[in-house]
Amino acid sequence: METISIFTRDKSGETIQLDDPEYPQLFQIIQKAIRATAKLNTLVTDDIQEINAIFSELIGTKVDDSFFIIPPFYSDFGENITIGKNVFVNHACTFMDRGGIMIEDNVLIGPKVNIITTNHPINPSERRATISQPIIIKKGAWIGVGATILPGVTIGVNSIVAAGAVVSKDVPDNTIVGGIPAKIIKSISENY
Repeated sequence: METISIFTRDKSGETIQLDDPEYPQLFQIIQKAIRATAKLNTLVTDDIQEINAIFSELIGTKVDDSFFIIPPFYSDFGENITIGKNVFVNHACTFMDRGGIMIEDNVLIGPKVNIITTNHPINPSERRATISQPIIIKKGAWIGVGATILPGVTIGVNSIVAAGAVVSKDVPDNTIVGGIPAKIIKSISENY
């Protein structure tokens, strides 16, 4: 019988304990992310290509030349981030991506946005373990300043998450949500 790697188990939502025999493999990627984000955040340049090269190092694949990020940027893993074309990520964002973060084309992400795919079990005796679920931000979405997207959420096509919102449930296409927890404010018509 083939064993499933800790990376697959983590990304599929299995509870991962710190004493898991494969945890050191996961921790090596976390350490790589610490080094890559430190390099990105201490870079003294405004050369977008150089910034994108270091970000590409972090995620393990080259980002499109249209990608634009303003450091600082924080990530606990990096290798489970997928970035589409023409994506903008403003400064001081945190992507905790062990569950997987997929950002499609033409997405705007405001300053200090938190995209968090990992949580902890409710049971106090298991709380140091982690549970990860993917987040998908579909094409044309706009995530406002200081918003937080929680594990397992999909943000729909062209939708807007208002500044400071905490999104714990899926957002339909062409919808504006806001508040804590985020609720639908209104639909976006094609007349805009």
